[in-house]
Amino acid sequence: MQPILQIHQTPAYIGIDADLGQFSIRQQKAELNITTTPSEIEIQQYRPELQVDSSRAHAALTGGSMFDMNTRIYSGIQNIYLQGIARRVEEGNRAAAIQNPSNTIAEIYGQDWQPISFPEFRSPASIDNVDVRIETTPPDITFRKAKIDIQVETHRPEIEYNRGKLDIYMRQYASVEYTPPEIDILK
Repeated sequence: MQPILQIHQTPAYIGIDADLGQFSIRQQKAELNITTTPSEIEIQQYRPELQVDSSRAHAALTGGSMFDMNTRIYSGIQNIYLQGIARRVEEGNRAAAIQNPSNTIAEIYGQDWQPISFPEFRSPASIDNVDVRIETTPPDITFRKAKIDIQVETHRPEIEYNRGKLDIYMRQYASVEYTPPEIDILK
């Protein structure tokens, strides 16, 4: 038998102990300042105006003003005069046609006994003699819208970083161990 040399090898181990780093972030809340000016509305409203003109109704009842009454009488007399002339011309024409048996003098002039009425000094009566007018003015509306003023004050974040640890060490060193064979000298 031959002697055998034994070699025993131990590997090296490296130990690593690591902890992660940590971030710490703090930030104060933003400060918000809001100022509001409210809206305003102003309304200026005007009273309606009522105008009643009853002068034509007054003229129909009493004749109205003296000038208007005289104007109606004058134009009425003028019409009566023109109608009288026309009637006299017609009566003359009938009298000239004496051959017609119905054109006798009694027949022509016998009906001329009716009195001629004085002209109407009042204006005609009507339901439309009173004028009513209502004048309205639209309201003046002024509107100012609301204003909002927003002021924001922000704060920067405070960031801290705590490093983790990292330990590297030899957990086991490498080694080589030789065991020589036994030598028997006695033999």
